[in-house]
Amino acid sequence: MRNTRRLALAAVAAFPLMAALPAASAADFGATATGTAFSPNPVQQLGDQSLTDAKDADYAALAPAYRQSTLTDLDGSGSLTGRYVRVKSDTGKAARIDGGALPAYHRDSDQFEQVMGYYWVTTAQRYLQHLGFGSGLRPVNQRQIELRINQYGGDNSFFRPDKANITLGKGGVDDAEDAEVIVHEYGHSVQDGQVTGFGTNLESGAIGEAFGDYLAVAVTSWATGTPAKTPEPCVADWDSVSYTSGPTHCLRRLDGTKHYPEDVRGEVHADGEIWSRALWDIRQALGDARASTLIVEAQFAFAPDTSFKAAAEATVAAAQRLYGATAARAATDAFAARGIL
Repeated sequence: MRNTRRLALAAVAAFPLMAALPAASAADFGATATGTAFSPNPVQQLGDQSLTDAKDADYAALAPAYRQSTLTDLDGSGSLTGRYVRVKSDTGKAARIDGGALPAYHRDSDQFEQVMGYYWVTTAQRYLQHLGFGSGLRPVNQRQIELRINQYGGDNSFFRPDKANITLGKGGVDDAEDAEVIVHEYGHSVQDGQVTGFGTNLESGAIGEAFGDYLAVAVTSWATGTPAKTPEPCVADWDSVSYTSGPTHCLRRLDGTKHYPEDVRGEVHADGEIWSRALWDIRQALGDARASTLIVEAQFAFAPDTSFKAAAEATVAAAQRLYGATAARAATDAFAARGIL
Protein backbone atom coordinates (compact mmCIF):
# COMPACT_ATOMS: atom_id res chain seq x y z
CA MET A 1 0.00 0.00 0.00
CA ARG A 2 2.74 2.36 -0.98
CA ASN A 3 2.32 5.59 -2.91
CA THR A 4 2.27 3.58 -6.14
CA ARG A 5 -0.97 1.84 -5.22
CA ARG A 6 -4.51 2.19 -6.58
CA LEU A 7 -3.44 4.00 -9.74
CA ALA A 8 -6.07 2.40 -11.97
CA LEU A 9 -9.13 3.90 -10.30
CA ALA A 10 -9.67 6.77 -12.71
CA ALA A 11 -9.25 4.49 -15.70
CA VAL A 12 -12.17 2.26 -14.70
CA ALA A 13 -14.37 4.88 -13.08
CA ALA A 14 -16.47 5.44 -16.21
CA PHE A 15 -17.74 1.83 -16.29
CA PRO A 16 -21.30 1.23 -15.09
CA LEU A 17 -21.85 -0.07 -11.59
CA MET A 18 -23.05 -3.60 -11.00
CA ALA A 19 -26.80 -4.05 -10.84
CA ALA A 20 -28.33 -3.32 -7.47
CA LEU A 21 -28.94 -6.31 -5.24
CA PRO A 22 -32.53 -7.36 -4.51
CA ALA A 23 -34.07 -5.56 -1.59
CA ALA A 24 -33.95 -7.44 1.71
CA SER A 25 -35.50 -6.80 5.08
CA ALA A 26 -33.46 -6.14 8.20
CA ALA A 27 -34.56 -9.57 9.46
CA ASP A 28 -32.68 -11.23 6.58
CA PHE A 29 -29.41 -9.95 8.05
CA GLY A 30 -30.03 -10.31 11.76
CA ALA A 31 -27.51 -13.04 12.56
CA THR A 32 -24.35 -12.48 14.60
CA ALA A 33 -21.24 -14.55 15.26
CA THR A 34 -18.07 -14.30 17.29
CA GLY A 35 -14.69 -14.33 15.60
CA THR A 36 -11.06 -13.38 16.13
CA ALA A 37 -9.60 -10.15 14.73
CA PHE A 38 -6.97 -7.46 15.23
CA SER A 39 -8.38 -4.22 16.66
CA PRO A 40 -7.18 -2.51 14.57
CA ASN A 41 -3.65 -3.90 14.05
CA PRO A 42 -0.82 -5.32 16.19
CA VAL A 43 1.55 -2.35 15.95
CA GLN A 44 -1.13 0.06 17.13
CA GLN A 45 -2.50 -2.26 19.80
CA LEU A 46 0.85 -3.29 21.28
CA GLY A 47 2.96 -0.23 20.48
CA ASP A 48 5.66 -2.52 19.10
CA GLN A 49 7.34 -1.06 16.02
CA SER A 50 9.69 -4.06 15.76
CA LEU A 51 6.99 -6.47 14.59
CA THR A 52 7.54 -7.99 11.15
CA ASP A 53 5.55 -10.04 8.68
CA ALA A 54 7.82 -13.10 9.08
CA LYS A 55 6.18 -14.68 6.02
CA ASP A 56 2.71 -14.82 7.58
CA ALA A 57 3.94 -16.62 10.69
CA ASP A 58 1.86 -16.59 13.84
CA TYR A 59 4.52 -15.88 16.47
CA ALA A 60 4.31 -15.30 20.20
CA ALA A 61 4.71 -11.50 20.17
CA LEU A 62 1.44 -11.18 18.25
CA ALA A 63 -0.64 -13.22 20.69
CA PRO A 64 -1.89 -10.26 22.81
CA ALA A 65 -3.24 -8.52 19.68
CA TYR A 66 -5.94 -11.09 18.92
CA ARG A 67 -9.37 -10.04 20.14
CA GLN A 68 -12.70 -11.82 20.16
CA SER A 69 -15.09 -9.67 18.14
CA THR A 70 -18.77 -9.81 17.29
CA LEU A 71 -19.67 -9.90 13.61
CA THR A 72 -23.10 -8.41 12.92
CA ASP A 73 -25.55 -8.10 10.02
CA LEU A 74 -24.91 -11.66 8.78
CA ASP A 75 -27.42 -13.52 6.63
CA GLY A 76 -27.39 -16.66 8.78
CA SER A 77 -26.08 -18.92 6.00
CA GLY A 78 -22.91 -19.79 7.90
CA SER A 79 -20.77 -17.89 5.41
CA LEU A 80 -19.27 -14.41 5.73
CA THR A 81 -22.14 -12.85 3.83
CA GLY A 82 -24.06 -9.95 5.24
CA ARG A 83 -26.03 -6.83 4.56
CA TYR A 84 -23.01 -4.72 3.62
CA VAL A 85 -20.35 -7.18 2.47
CA ARG A 86 -19.84 -10.67 1.14
CA VAL A 87 -16.36 -12.16 1.39
CA LYS A 88 -14.75 -14.09 -1.44
CA SER A 89 -11.40 -15.87 -1.23
CA ASP A 90 -9.81 -18.35 -3.61
CA THR A 91 -6.63 -18.94 -1.59
CA GLY A 92 -8.13 -21.03 1.20
CA LYS A 93 -11.36 -22.61 2.34
CA ALA A 94 -14.12 -20.20 3.15
CA ALA A 95 -14.50 -19.42 6.84
CA ARG A 96 -17.58 -21.11 8.24
CA ILE A 97 -19.75 -20.15 11.19
CA ASP A 98 -20.94 -23.00 13.38
CA GLY A 99 -23.23 -22.47 16.35
CA GLY A 100 -22.83 -18.70 16.20
CA ALA A 101 -19.03 -18.78 16.31
CA LEU A 102 -16.05 -18.97 14.02
CA PRO A 103 -12.93 -20.95 14.90
CA ALA A 104 -10.18 -18.85 16.51
CA TYR A 105 -8.31 -18.32 13.24
CA HIS A 106 -4.93 -16.57 13.46
CA ARG A 107 -2.94 -14.79 10.77
CA ASP A 108 -1.30 -17.98 9.45
CA SER A 109 -4.75 -19.06 8.22
CA ASP A 110 -6.36 -17.44 5.19
CA GLN A 111 -9.64 -17.46 7.05
CA PHE A 112 -8.31 -14.89 9.52
CA GLU A 113 -8.13 -12.27 6.76
CA GLN A 114 -11.66 -13.19 5.68
CA VAL A 115 -12.95 -12.50 9.19
CA MET A 116 -10.98 -9.24 9.39
CA GLY A 117 -12.40 -8.05 6.07
CA TYR A 118 -15.99 -8.80 7.02
CA TYR A 119 -15.69 -7.30 10.48
CA TRP A 120 -14.04 -4.05 9.47
CA VAL A 121 -16.18 -3.26 6.41
CA THR A 122 -19.28 -3.76 8.55
CA THR A 123 -17.75 -1.65 11.32
CA ALA A 124 -17.04 1.15 8.84
CA GLN A 125 -20.65 1.14 7.68
CA ARG A 126 -21.83 1.09 11.29
CA TYR A 127 -19.65 4.15 11.93
CA LEU A 128 -21.37 6.04 9.12
CA GLN A 129 -24.77 5.08 10.50
CA HIS A 130 -23.64 6.18 13.97
CA LEU A 131 -23.10 9.64 12.45
CA GLY A 132 -26.73 9.67 11.26
CA PHE A 133 -26.35 8.55 7.66
CA GLY A 134 -29.39 6.47 6.86
CA SER A 135 -31.49 7.99 9.65
CA GLY A 136 -31.39 11.77 10.04
CA LEU A 137 -29.21 12.08 6.94
CA ARG A 138 -29.40 10.30 3.61
CA PRO A 139 -27.85 6.79 3.45
CA VAL A 140 -24.20 6.40 2.47
CA ASN A 141 -23.05 3.27 0.63
CA GLN A 142 -25.64 0.99 2.19
CA ARG A 143 -25.11 -1.63 -0.50
CA GLN A 144 -23.59 -5.08 -0.31
CA ILE A 145 -20.08 -5.03 -1.74
CA GLU A 146 -17.89 -7.98 -2.64
CA LEU A 147 -14.61 -8.16 -0.74
CA ARG A 148 -11.92 -10.24 -2.44
CA ILE A 149 -9.32 -11.50 0.02
CA ASN A 150 -5.74 -12.42 -0.96
CA GLN A 151 -6.56 -12.65 -4.69
CA TYR A 152 -3.84 -10.21 -5.73
CA GLY A 153 -0.24 -11.27 -5.17
CA GLY A 154 1.29 -7.80 -4.96
CA ASP A 155 1.49 -5.48 -1.99
CA ASN A 156 -1.49 -3.48 -3.15
CA SER A 157 -5.25 -3.16 -2.70
CA PHE A 158 -7.87 -1.43 -4.80
CA PHE A 159 -11.56 -0.64 -5.31
CA ARG A 160 -13.11 -1.31 -8.72
CA PRO A 161 -16.06 0.96 -9.52
CA ASP A 162 -17.05 -1.15 -12.55
CA LYS A 163 -17.86 -4.09 -10.27
CA ALA A 164 -18.25 -2.23 -6.95
CA ASN A 165 -15.80 -4.58 -5.28
CA ILE A 166 -12.64 -4.32 -3.21
CA THR A 167 -9.54 -6.48 -3.68
CA LEU A 168 -7.06 -6.79 -0.81
CA GLY A 169 -3.58 -7.98 -1.77
CA LYS A 170 -1.26 -10.38 0.01
CA GLY A 171 2.23 -8.99 -0.63
CA GLY A 172 4.21 -8.23 2.53
CA VAL A 173 1.81 -8.08 5.46
CA ASP A 174 -1.48 -9.30 4.00
CA ASP A 175 -3.51 -6.12 3.53
CA ALA A 176 -6.59 -7.64 5.17
CA GLU A 177 -4.64 -7.96 8.43
CA ASP A 178 -4.67 -4.19 8.92
CA ALA A 179 -8.06 -2.63 9.62
CA GLU A 180 -6.88 0.75 8.35
CA VAL A 181 -6.07 -0.69 4.92
CA ILE A 182 -9.50 -2.31 4.74
CA VAL A 183 -11.30 0.87 5.74
CA HIS A 184 -9.17 3.00 3.41
CA GLU A 185 -10.39 0.94 0.47
CA TYR A 186 -13.94 1.11 1.78
CA GLY A 187 -13.54 4.89 1.65
CA HIS A 188 -13.27 4.64 -2.14
CA SER A 189 -16.49 2.63 -2.18
CA VAL A 190 -18.17 5.28 -0.01
CA GLN A 191 -17.25 8.10 -2.40
CA ASP A 192 -18.27 6.06 -5.44
CA GLY A 193 -21.58 5.33 -3.76
CA GLN A 194 -22.13 9.05 -3.29
CA VAL A 195 -20.81 10.19 -6.70
CA THR A 196 -20.66 7.48 -9.34
CA GLY A 197 -17.22 7.24 -10.90
CA PHE A 198 -15.64 9.68 -8.44
CA GLY A 199 -11.95 10.45 -8.95
CA THR A 200 -11.38 11.05 -12.67
CA ASN A 201 -8.54 13.58 -12.48
CA LEU A 202 -5.53 14.29 -10.30
CA GLU A 203 -7.16 16.50 -7.68
CA SER A 204 -10.30 14.41 -7.26
CA GLY A 205 -8.14 11.28 -7.15
CA ALA A 206 -6.03 12.88 -4.43
CA ILE A 207 -9.20 13.74 -2.49
CA GLY A 208 -10.19 10.09 -2.77
CA GLU A 209 -6.92 8.84 -1.31
CA ALA A 210 -7.04 11.46 1.44
CA PHE A 211 -10.59 10.59 2.43
CA GLY A 212 -9.70 6.89 2.55
CA ASP A 213 -6.86 7.68 4.95
CA TYR A 214 -9.08 9.95 7.05
CA LEU A 215 -11.90 7.40 7.25
CA ALA A 216 -9.44 4.66 8.23
CA VAL A 217 -8.29 6.67 11.25
CA ALA A 218 -11.75 7.91 12.19
CA VAL A 219 -13.35 4.45 12.09
CA THR A 220 -10.60 2.63 13.97
CA SER A 221 -10.39 5.30 16.67
CA TRP A 222 -14.17 5.19 17.08
CA ALA A 223 -14.25 1.40 17.27
CA THR A 224 -11.19 0.76 19.44
CA GLY A 225 -10.38 4.06 21.16
CA THR A 226 -7.77 6.68 20.34
CA PRO A 227 -4.38 4.96 20.08
CA ALA A 228 -2.30 5.29 23.23
CA LYS A 229 0.88 3.63 21.96
CA THR A 230 1.19 4.96 18.40
CA PRO A 231 0.34 8.34 16.80
CA GLU A 232 -3.34 8.56 15.87
CA PRO A 233 -2.71 10.32 12.51
CA CYS A 234 -0.42 7.47 11.38
CA VAL A 235 -2.21 5.27 8.81
CA ALA A 236 -1.68 1.50 8.49
CA ASP A 237 1.01 1.01 11.14
CA TRP A 238 1.06 -2.79 10.63
CA ASP A 239 0.86 -3.07 6.86
CA SER A 240 3.66 -0.54 6.46
CA VAL A 241 6.26 -2.51 8.43
CA SER A 242 6.97 -4.32 5.14
CA TYR A 243 8.07 -1.21 3.24
CA THR A 244 9.01 1.57 5.68
CA SER A 245 12.21 1.83 7.69
CA GLY A 246 10.79 3.33 10.87
CA PRO A 247 11.39 4.10 13.64
CA THR A 248 7.63 4.73 13.38
CA HIS A 249 5.88 2.79 10.64
CA CYS A 250 3.20 4.71 8.70
CA LEU A 251 1.86 4.34 5.19
CA ARG A 252 0.99 8.04 5.32
CA ARG A 253 0.03 10.55 8.00
CA LEU A 254 -2.88 12.94 8.36
CA ASP A 255 -0.85 15.64 10.09
CA GLY A 256 1.72 16.51 7.44
CA THR A 257 2.81 20.00 6.42
CA LYS A 258 2.26 19.96 2.65
CA HIS A 259 0.86 23.14 1.11
CA TYR A 260 -0.98 23.86 -2.14
CA PRO A 261 0.18 24.40 -4.85
CA GLU A 262 3.94 24.27 -4.23
CA ASP A 263 3.90 20.74 -2.80
CA VAL A 264 1.81 19.20 -5.58
CA ARG A 265 3.72 16.28 -7.10
CA GLY A 266 1.23 14.95 -9.62
CA GLU A 267 0.67 11.67 -7.75
CA VAL A 268 -2.64 11.10 -6.02
CA HIS A 269 -1.35 9.54 -2.80
CA ALA A 270 1.33 12.19 -2.27
CA ASP A 271 -0.98 15.07 -3.15
CA GLY A 272 -3.74 13.59 -1.01
CA GLU A 273 -1.71 14.47 2.07
CA ILE A 274 -2.56 18.12 1.41
CA TRP A 275 -6.29 17.37 1.58
CA SER A 276 -6.08 14.91 4.46
CA ARG A 277 -4.30 17.46 6.65
CA ALA A 278 -7.21 19.85 6.13
CA LEU A 279 -9.66 17.12 7.15
CA TRP A 280 -7.53 16.32 10.18
CA ASP A 281 -7.55 19.98 11.24
CA ILE A 282 -11.35 20.13 10.92
CA ARG A 283 -11.57 17.05 13.14
CA GLN A 284 -9.21 18.59 15.68
CA ALA A 285 -11.32 21.75 15.78
CA LEU A 286 -14.81 20.21 15.85
CA GLY A 287 -14.38 16.70 17.20
CA ASP A 288 -14.86 13.44 15.37
CA ALA A 289 -18.65 13.30 15.05
CA ARG A 290 -19.30 16.79 13.71
CA ALA A 291 -16.19 16.85 11.51
CA SER A 292 -16.78 13.45 9.93
CA THR A 293 -20.48 14.15 9.43
CA LEU A 294 -19.91 17.37 7.52
CA ILE A 295 -16.98 15.89 5.56
CA VAL A 296 -19.05 12.94 4.36
CA GLU A 297 -22.20 15.02 3.77
CA ALA A 298 -20.24 17.47 1.62
CA GLN A 299 -19.17 14.70 -0.75
CA PHE A 300 -22.70 14.37 -2.13
CA ALA A 301 -22.07 17.76 -3.78
CA PHE A 302 -18.76 16.76 -5.39
CA ALA A 303 -18.38 16.14 -9.12
CA PRO A 304 -16.41 13.10 -10.37
CA ASP A 305 -13.65 15.50 -11.44
CA THR A 306 -13.95 18.01 -8.61
CA SER A 307 -11.04 20.33 -7.84
CA PHE A 308 -9.55 20.96 -4.42
CA LYS A 309 -11.11 24.43 -4.39
CA ALA A 310 -14.60 23.32 -5.42
CA ALA A 311 -14.57 20.45 -2.93
CA ALA A 312 -13.37 22.76 -0.15
CA GLU A 313 -16.18 25.21 -0.90
CA ALA A 314 -18.70 22.36 -0.77
CA THR A 315 -17.28 21.23 2.56
CA VAL A 316 -17.52 24.72 4.05
CA ALA A 317 -21.11 24.95 2.81
CA ALA A 318 -21.95 21.63 4.47
CA ALA A 319 -20.39 22.84 7.72
CA GLN A 320 -22.49 26.01 7.60
CA ARG A 321 -25.67 24.11 6.78
CA LEU A 322 -25.23 21.46 9.48
CA TYR A 323 -23.56 23.35 12.32
CA GLY A 324 -23.48 27.06 11.59
CA ALA A 325 -20.89 29.79 11.33
CA THR A 326 -18.37 28.46 13.86
CA ALA A 327 -18.04 25.15 12.05
CA ALA A 328 -17.87 26.87 8.67
CA ARG A 329 -15.05 29.07 9.95
CA ALA A 330 -13.14 26.03 11.23
CA ALA A 331 -13.43 24.37 7.83
CA THR A 332 -12.44 27.55 6.01
CA ASP A 333 -9.40 27.99 8.26
CA ALA A 334 -8.31 24.40 7.70
CA PHE A 335 -8.41 24.72 3.91
CA ALA A 336 -6.83 28.18 3.98
CA ALA A 337 -3.91 26.83 6.01
CA ARG A 338 -3.24 24.34 3.19
CA GLY A 339 -3.48 27.04 0.48
CA ILE A 340 -6.68 25.57 -0.95
CA LEU A 341 -8.95 28.52 -0.09
